[in-house]
Amino acid sequence: MSRTCDLLGTGPMSGHNVSHSNIKTKRRFDVNLCNVTLRSQALGQDYRLRIAAKTLRTVDFKGGLDGFLMGTKNHKLTDKARKLKKSVAASLEATGEAAA
Repeated sequence: MSRTCDLLGTGPMSGHNVSHSNIKTKRRFDVNLCNVTLRSQALGQDYRLRIAAKTLRTVDFKGGLDGFLMGTKNHKLTDKARKLKKSVAASLEATGEAAA
């Protein structure tokens, strides 16, 4: 299982450990991934996702999974999230709600 976020695709970064004597050795900064279940109000389904803690805070701020997906540009989302966004948009359009 790869260490990437299911919604935004955030992956590990690389950098250096710097010692007191300023010797630099390579290290890896892993993403803080959380296993969560998010509910889509438009689709009426629960989705189990492995997302970064930073992304989870953004999802909460945007008002849930539907608000996050509709407010995020497609090029920032993963393929899995784009498919979910497309189905949420179709569901919102079918019910007549504004897809903001």
